[in-house]
Amino acid sequence: MTTRTLFATRFYEGRIDNSALLARLEAAAVDLSREDRAGRAWSKAHAYPGYTSYASLNDLPLRDPVFDDLRRLLDRHVRGFVEEAYLDLGGRKPKLDSLWVNVMNGGGGHHSGHVHPHSIISGTVYVRVPEGAAGLKLEDPRLPMMMAAPLRRADAPEDAQSFVYAAPKPGTVFLWESWLRHEVPAGRAKTPRISISFNYR
Repeated sequence: MTTRTLFATRFYEGRIDNSALLARLEAAAVDLSREDRAGRAWSKAHAYPGYTSYASLNDLPLRDPVFDDLRRLLDRHVRGFVEEAYLDLGGRKPKLDSLWVNVMNGGGGHHSGHVHPHSIISGTVYVRVPEGAAGLKLEDPRLPMMMAAPLRRADAPEDAQSFVYAAPKPGTVFLWESWLRHEVPAGRAKTPRISISFNYR
């Protein structure tokens, strides 16, 4: 008798071990959160718990060399993930499509479940992760089709759980295919969490 595991969902965890780059990224993110009036206005209008440049700035790698330095590192991580996920891109290389800064308030700051349409790989690099900050919650993509399926037992292995929580540290890089639903639950941190999210096409 054989039981196979089918339809695996790949999730990549890498690292950026460059404290000087992380410090430059943190300083740039904090500066943007103070100077980007359009981003602050959008965040307030959409009840974003802190600041994001998501809807206001679409040229960060051109605007500030530190984001271009980050792009070059992310390109390598993404190419590795493409191989590990067995994606056939027809000989083309994945290309950064968008990159934005998130300065999320401590405590109740959260971001509800969502996907990233119009891209193939999405991810986040974590710059500042204070104690008590929430990680990333990933949802089994089959969940909407399970109908009358019972809950999973608490002792089920990670690949059989309905939700998986990934805990980052400063320098952590998470990558996933853009259709994978994910969210940031509310945390208990007393200071902001800083991350940079991105999409590749």
